[in-house]
Formats: sequence, structure tokens, C-alpha cells
Amino acid sequence: MTSLDPALTDTLHSERAYHDTCRAALAAMVEGAAEQVVIGEDVSASGADAEVLGHRLRSQAKALRELPPGPLFFGRLDFAGTDPEHGGQNYHVGRLRITEDPAAPPLVADWRAPVSRAFYQASARDPRGVEVRRRFGWAPGSRGESADLTGLEDEHLGRGASRTSDILAREIERPRVGPMRDIAATIQPEQDDLVRAALADSVCVQGAPGTGKTAVGLHRAAYLLYTHPKRLQRAGLLILGPNRTFLHYIAEVLPSLGETGVRQSTLLEEIARHPVTGTDPADTAALKHDARMAEVLRRALYGRVTTAGVTDLAVQDGSGRWRVPAAELTAVVEAVRSEEPPYAIGRERVRTRVVRRLRERAERRSGVLPASWVRRVERARPVTEHLDLVWPKVRPEEVLAQLLADPRELSRWAGGLLDPDEQAALLWPRPPRSYKSARWSAADLVLLDELSGLIEHPEGCGHIVVDEAQDLSPMECRAIARRAAFGSLTVLGDLAQGTTPWAARDWSVQLRHLGRPDAAVVPLTIGFRVPAAVVALANRLLPRLDVSVPAAHSLRTDGELRMRPTDDVPATTVTAVREALAHEGSVGVVAADADVDAVRAALTAAGLDPAGPDALGARVTLVPATLAKGLEYDHVVAVEPAAVAEAEERGAHRLYSVLTRAVSRLDVVHARPLPF
Repeated sequence: MTSLDPALTDTLHSERAYHDTCRAALAAMVEGAAEQVVIGEDVSASGADAEVLGHRLRSQAKALRELPPGPLFFGRLDFAGTDPEHGGQNYHVGRLRITEDPAAPPLVADWRAPVSRAFYQASARDPRGVEVRRRFGWAPGSRGESADLTGLEDEHLGRGASRTSDILAREIERPRVGPMRDIAATIQPEQDDLVRAALADSVCVQGAPGTGKTAVGLHRAAYLLYTHPKRLQRAGLLILGPNRTFLHYIAEVLPSLGETGVRQSTLLEEIARHPVTGTDPADTAALKHDARMAEVLRRALYGRVTTAGVTDLAVQDGSGRWRVPAAELTAVVEAVRSEEPPYAIGRERVRTRVVRRLRERAERRSGVLPASWVRRVERARPVTEHLDLVWPKVRPEEVLAQLLADPRELSRWAGGLLDPDEQAALLWPRPPRSYKSARWSAADLVLLDELSGLIEHPEGCGHIVVDEAQDLSPMECRAIARRAAFGSLTVLGDLAQGTTPWAARDWSVQLRHLGRPDAAVVPLTIGFRVPAAVVALANRLLPRLDVSVPAAHSLRTDGELRMRPTDDVPATTVTAVREALAHEGSVGVVAADADVDAVRAALTAAGLDPAGPDALGARVTLVPATLAKGLEYDHVVAVEPAAVAEAEERGAHRLYSVLTRAVSRLDVVHARPLPF
């Protein structure tokens, strides 16, 4: 039966009643979790154990309290009696596990549970033991009232029957108003394979527009948190997006899947040792993002290690005076330097080995010495003075400021890597009095992070999801690689949408910079979001892009594409927006950054008052082309594509991204010839 059936059958009534049962069980789970927090706080245990227990219980209670309202299940699996593992059983599938008792079978199975995989993978050709797969249709915007369950569809896989699901199609095509939503109910088999990849595996998803690559990355994060909770709570999981607008848009996906407290950030926020108060010319910024700068910085930092001027070291302790010859001290420094440790660790290794030699000499006379003797000698002035000579303490700002302010210093360490013109482009026009008064640019922060990572490794994460990864520079990739040194990555992107001057043209190069040269690159080319007519238009741009990616194909045969040539772009834009508002859903007006003010003035004068890109849920949003990537709107009005394409070096890539933000309808308003 389908949601088009006019009568509410006994089956539909039964499922509504079952949903009421699940709702009551969830309420009891929330109440029980809160009670467990109180009980846990009264448990007599060591301070550390009590803290760990309390954190776990509070986290569970918080996740349940913050679960957004909505339907508690979206599918059901009925297994054949002959299935060896689940014979004759049926399971409702939803966004989290619901049970009346922890030891009892679940009323709703979590979509990430092993049994739920059949919901996404079973087919008539390979039913995986499933006799019937049921999909539920819920009223749009439902907050989980049982009366909102309006229909259901059954696929009798055990009989070899298979057809396109109307409920699935409607869910995929549902209007986009507000923030991004989860796709737990609509995950496709190829997406499910990526979502359930092992924690140890780093994967790269080359996703054409509308193929759900961002959703796949977020659902993989939720799956890993479910499968490896202790490990990832300890090691951490990080979502990296290109900007705050994008992060606001995706912010509700993980909470809707029952995962709260996951850090979502931008790379600039992660590496920001200082506010960005300076700017760089384009060629200077490109140089600072170049992979060669890593070697320049390494040379400049470790060039401070020296054995010049080393003399014998003598330390007075009570009645004894212990001496280490200069040749032995030099050998210690050279041995540590050959090991290539992080700079700060290298300094401490030199200290430890020098003190060990002093201790060996002292113990020949006095016998075994206590640890207090070692601690005292480690901080003795002669030892510290020796360290400051051979392996001095440094700050990243000090090293970088000296490089950018002193042409001789830069030439010393960049020789053979950067030519004289490149070195001249890097130098500060007016050096500050000291690094403490420097005006750091965004590119400088990337260099400071490289130096900081050379001095002392940053705290890492167990897993990092990196979206729009094609736009990362080699130096930005290195910053991420340092934070995933002992973890794994989900790399999401589309080479055709690379818009930065340093955007990747080949995933193998990008993955090498990310420290994952062996990561599998998996293409997603089947679109579920963008209508076929819009995809076909965007594909006409592919020959102009200097990357090799497979063309996208859409399963969406609906949607509208209207070309609106005009002599009056503002007036035609207003008309297009008014007509779009006659339909359900969101309207995104996208224009070249330089044209945004003029477009806003025209819309405001017409009484349409567009919101900015951060205003989630607005009917009409005006978006600069540089912020459109990753967003989606039911109806997009693309204003003057030629202006978007000409606004920057990789403007054709930007336009490709702009055109593919439309979920249902696209209007292209132009007075100039189209650039495709």
C-alpha cells in the first residue's frame, strides 16, 4: 500500500499505535537517564572513577534531552523465517535505539546497528534475508505526532519484487527550508558503504553536486561515534567546514542523529594563534600556502641548533664538581638532531642526556643518587645556559617574524627553494618593531601553525571529517595531517568546485599533503538533489575546468530550468523572485560579490527584504557567490553568470558551484552572453 491510499487501514492504525508505544518508551528513557545521573553522583568511588561515570551519564542524558522532535522510525524490516540470524523477526528502524528495558529487544533499532544495514542494502536481487522492507511516509515538518504518519509502502523483496519508492522519492525531493537535515531515511547503497567504512580507513569522496557527499561525511561521523564511542570520546572527532555559514547550515544534522557535543569548526579557527589583522597580496598569499614553505620553515627553525662555541660543562653540587667535555656535549647535540624529533622534545632530550652523563660521573663517587638530585641538576644554571646556547627556546612568531622582516635571513634559509622574486614577495614592506606588534594575515597563521607543529606536535583527533577539501592549500593540508597523525580522515570534495588559487587539481596530490597517500578515492556521480536539467546545464561548464572528474547524472526528472535574458537585470531578478515565492520552499538569490549590494537594493525596494546567508529558515536569501558553496535552496536565481565567472581566477569553478545549489528550480538572469 502507499500513502496515496484514501483509507487508513488497520495496518496504518497499528503502526500509529506502535509509534505511541515508542514515544512513551523514549520518555521513560529520558526520565531514567536523568535519574541515573542523580544516582551516579551519589556513588561512592574514587574521584577519577566518579568523574568518568558522571561525565558518561550526563552525556547520555544530555543527548536524549536534546534530541530534536520528529518521527521515531522511518522504516521496518521483516525477515524471512529461513534467515539464520533474524528468522521471523521484524525491526523498526529509526535515528536512535528505543527500548523499554536495556536487556529487552529494541522497539526501534538504531539506523547504525548491524541489523539495520539491510534496510539500505537489501534488494530484489540480494534480499539479505529480508522478506518485506517497509517505508513510512510522514507529514512534512512533523514533530513526531503519531497522527502525522500518513502512509507506508511495502517492498516484497522475498518475492523478487522491486520498484521505485514513491515515499523515498518524495523525501529526497522535499523542499529545503532551514538548515541541512539528516538523510538517515534515504541513504543509498553506495553511500551506506562509505558511511560504514572502518574507523582505521581514510576515505576520499569525489562527489559531484547533489550526490550527498557532505551528508555522507556527517553520517559517517555519527556511525563511528556509535561504533567506537569510548575511543572517539577519548581521542575526539572533529568536523572541519570551509566557513561559519556552512557550519551553521549543517549544525543540526548530528544532533538529529543523537550525537551532541561534536566539535564543528573551520581550519582557521583551529590554527588561530592570533586574530587576523593583516592582509596579503594574492601572489604573496599563494607563496605562503605553497608546500615549499614547509622546508623553508624547517630550515629556519632547526638552523638555530648549533654546536659552535660549545665548551666543557661543569656543574657544582655540594662538595662535588662534575664535568662533561665539549666533544661529548657536541656529540649529544648531533645525535639528537639526527633523530629529527619535534624541536621542543629535542631540547629536552639534550637536557636529559647531558644530565645522565653528569649523573654517571657523580655516582662513580657517591653511589646511586635520588630522583631529587636529577631534578635539581636539570634546572642548574650551567645546564640551562648550555641548552640556551645549543638548542635555544623559540616561539613560532619569533622565527616567522625574523624570516619575513630580514631579507638576509630569508635568503639564508630559502635559497634553492624560492627564487629572488619570490623571496622579495614574502618580505614585509614595513617590518614591525617586534613580532609582538605584527599584523598577522590568514596565510601567516598557517605558517605559524607549521612552526608550532615542528616545535611540539598538536593534540590530535581520532577522526576528522574535512569538507570542501579541494580548496585546501598544501600548507593547510599539512595542518590537518598533524591533527590526524594517529587518526583517520574522511575527505569530502569536488575538484570541479575548487575555487581558491591553490585548489587541488588531482586528489592524489592532495591526499599526499594530507598524509594519506593510500586513501581510496570513491566517486559519487548519481545525484539525488539537483534536477537533471540543472545538472546538464552545469555539465556544460566541465570542459572549461582544468580538472578531470566524471560528469554528474541526476535521478531527478522533475524540476525547472528557465533562462531569462534581459536588458534590466535588477528588474528581472525581482520578477524571478516573486514568481519563485509562489512555490513552496526556500529561494536563494546568488550574485557575484561585487553585485550583491545592487541586487539587495533592488529586492528591498520591491519589498522582498532578503536575508543574509546565515539566516536559516528565511524564504528569500541573498548569497554572495563566494559563500554559496555547500548550501542548497529549493529555488535559485543565479544573477549574471558572466560576472561570477570573471570575478576571480577560478570563476568558472565558482559558477559551476553556484548553478548546482538549486534543488527544484533554477532561473538564470543575464544581460551578457553566458560563459558556457
